[in-house]
Amino acid sequence: MWVWLVLLYGVLKGIREIVKKKALEHNSTIEVLFMYTFLSFVMVLPTAKQAFGVEPRFYLYIAMKSFVIFLAWMCSFRAIKRMPISLYGVLDLSRVLFATLLGVIVLQETLGFPQLIGLLFVSAGLLFLKYKPKSLREAGALAKEAVEAKIVVMAFLSCLLNALSGLLDKILMRDITSSQLQFWYLLFLTLFYLAFIFISRTPVNWKRAVSNKWVWLLSLLIVIADRALFVANGMEGSRVTVMTLLKQAGCVVTILAGRFLFHEKNTGHKLVCAAVIIAGIVIGVM
Repeated sequence: MWVWLVLLYGVLKGIREIVKKKALEHNSTIEVLFMYTFLSFVMVLPTAKQAFGVEPRFYLYIAMKSFVIFLAWMCSFRAIKRMPISLYGVLDLSRVLFATLLGVIVLQETLGFPQLIGLLFVSAGLLFLKYKPKSLREAGALAKEAVEAKIVVMAFLSCLLNALSGLLDKILMRDITSSQLQFWYLLFLTLFYLAFIFISRTPVNWKRAVSNKWVWLLSLLIVIADRALFVANGMEGSRVTVMTLLKQAGCVVTILAGRFLFHEKNTGHKLVCAAVIIAGIVIGVM
């Protein structure tokens, strides 16, 4: 069951990246981030009664997770806004490497032969994304998708932070319920973004943010996806290394969306890269 829940999370994650891109066409990054998290928190308010009863020390740990996500989303939303969604979808697969390392080092999970082969495929797919076919380079087809180095660094930093968040989920779900984690993490996250707005004095067009239909859809998707992931984390036998591989199945969604919704180029090359990575995912969960 936990495998299917994580696969659901992966597909919804791919859809969420598309919705983020659409939402950012109408609002600034911080407007989307705040409204998105606030509306998500409002949607889980009916579970408030189930959220209490957490030991005091866990509030600090949940706040730490929320701060990690706060930073991760600041990076990822800015990267998504300024790079092709299909390219971001493939780069996002690098979190497999980060999460696997964290799972092995912190949780002392062991990697079997299939997982090692799977990681090699994942690494090969990411490298193939960088070393593009000669015909594409000569044709100049990739020129339009040139992305600043700092934006690529933001995408990779987001992957690292998301991997760290996944590790914290696994640790926290040993002692608290999915309802408790989701309620408090969204509350802390909303407060972090609100504090950022006031401290940085960032101007926010509240009316435009509230009327953005993509933000509402984004909020609904995160509530459903996160609940599926938290429940999966709480199931006995679930493993961070395998779960992280499964989460990346949604990359195909972002690549196809880049081609058909945003009219991006070079989707064939990106699909090949993604196919190599997904092959690694399949091998890794065998």
